[in-house]
Amino acid sequence: MVKKLLHTRMRVNDIERTVKFYEQALELKVARRSVSPRGAQIVFLATPNSDEEIEICQLPNSPSVQVQPDLMHLAFEVENLTEFTARLEKKGFKLSDGPTPTSSGSMIAFIDAPEGYEVELIEPAKK
Repeated sequence: MVKKLLHTRMRVNDIERTVKFYEQALELKVARRSVSPRGAQIVFLATPNSDEEIEICQLPNSPSVQVQPDLMHLAFEVENLTEFTARLEKKGFKLSDGPTPTSSGSMIAFIDAPEGYEVELIEPAKK
């Protein structure tokens, strides 16, 4: 029986650029770094209020990563999307879509990480 989800892995072309994006835009923290037996650089990012981590991997001598549109995304809850977006823009990051109200009353927006991976930002509906 599966007990829990531990991490999600994304391969990238430029690991330092990607780590910098997650640190600066989303304020995630590097939990640890390593090199795999195949020589891949690996960085695990801790996600707030969650046991799940994001694993960023750069594999040497591999084909370039080319993310297809709408292939996958990570979703993060934010308390106030307007305030979060303003902080992103002050740091030089721009939304790629939204903010958009949903039928459930939440607000969503997207920002593109390096390589073209989408990051969804969700402000839950007010109760």
